[in-house]
Amino acid sequence: MKLISWNVNGFRAVLTKGFDELFSEMDTDVLCLQEIKMHEGQVDYSKEGYFAYYNYAVKKGYSGTAVFTKTEPISVQYGIGIEDHDQEGRVITCEFDDFYLVNVYTPNAQAELKRVDYRMSWEDDFRKYLVDLPKPVVLCGDLNVAHNEIDLTHPKANRNNPGFSDQERGKFNELLEEGFTDSFRFLYPDVTERYSWWSYRGGARSRNVGWRIDYFVVENALRDRILGADILDQVMGSDHCPVVLELEV
Repeated sequence: MKLISWNVNGFRAVLTKGFDELFSEMDTDVLCLQEIKMHEGQVDYSKEGYFAYYNYAVKKGYSGTAVFTKTEPISVQYGIGIEDHDQEGRVITCEFDDFYLVNVYTPNAQAELKRVDYRMSWEDDFRKYLVDLPKPVVLCGDLNVAHNEIDLTHPKANRNNPGFSDQERGKFNELLEEGFTDSFRFLYPDVTERYSWWSYRGGARSRNVGWRIDYFVVENALRDRILGADILDQVMGSDHCPVVLELEV
């Protein structure tokens, strides 16, 4: 089973940049999107052969997630059941026979870490949500954190900036300690200069000055079923690129 996750940084914008053709070329079983930045009724998009699910933020033009899947899920849940967290359209959970697929757009800690306290609350509640699901979990999305120094170009200069603060990295550690595995690092523990996000400023992408903040994280019960992981850094259209997981099901 091939799964792809992509923060499109605006679904309406990426639709004008060849998204439909790219979707076909990806030939994926599941496509998860983050930061769709739209509300219901703004876009009438469907893909033949796929079931589509959208979770919109209450605030217009902000956040939001979507899932396109060839296999109809047994069930679909929007949010994590906590009202304080479920206003921004950040989570879609699809139940399949063997696992739960959880698509997430993790809150940004923001400049000067002004939202880091909320981020910590989110992390704890979201981790509990994942652990309590009754089947193994495949988590994907923009987790808004570079886990280790190998995951960004300038770790020392970014220490304690949003996305590379000790607090955020610590919460990623706590998730792994609960029995989860970063699929890309499982296969490629020492590979460097593979990133999934680049600032729009200063020609960062052309110089590959980036961060790896988009992930497939799988529960350890599924770890031996990982067949492949990749970062499609040649795909344009957003400041993020898609990431891939191939899983034996």
